[in-house]
Amino acid sequence: MAKAPRRGPYICGIDAALDVVSGKWKGLILWELDAHRVRRFAELRRGLPGVSEKMLTQHLREMEEDGLVHRKVYAEVPPRVEYSLTEHGRTLNQALGPLGAWGSERLRREGSEVVDVVDVAETSHG
Repeated sequence: MAKAPRRGPYICGIDAALDVVSGKWKGLILWELDAHRVRRFAELRRGLPGVSEKMLTQHLREMEEDGLVHRKVYAEVPPRVEYSLTEHGRTLNQALGPLGAWGSERLRREGSEVVDVVDVAETSHG
C-alpha cells in the first residue's frame, strides 16, 4: 500500500520542499521534463536509465498529486499519455538550480564520473 503524502507540520521550508522531491527519481523527472517540455512514459523511462516502470509510475502519480506534473491523456487507440511540468513544477525546478550547480561543483572537485544518458540508453536498448 502506498504511503499517504505527508502534509506537515513542517520544521521549515526546506523540510516542506524535500517532502515534495523525496525519492531518487523525482529531481531527475523534473530535469527531464524541463529539458524536453513534453514526454511520453517510454521517453521518460529511456531518459532515466535504471528507473523501473513501477517506480516511475509511482513518482509521476505523486508529482501529479503535488501539482508538479500535468498528465494529458489523448482519446486514441492505443491511448497516448503525455507528461509536462506545471507552472508549480517549473518554479520548483528553478529553485533546484542552485542545488544542481552545487552538485556540479562537487563532481568537478571530486573528479566524479558523470553518466552520458544517451550512451546508457543506446547500450540498454539497442
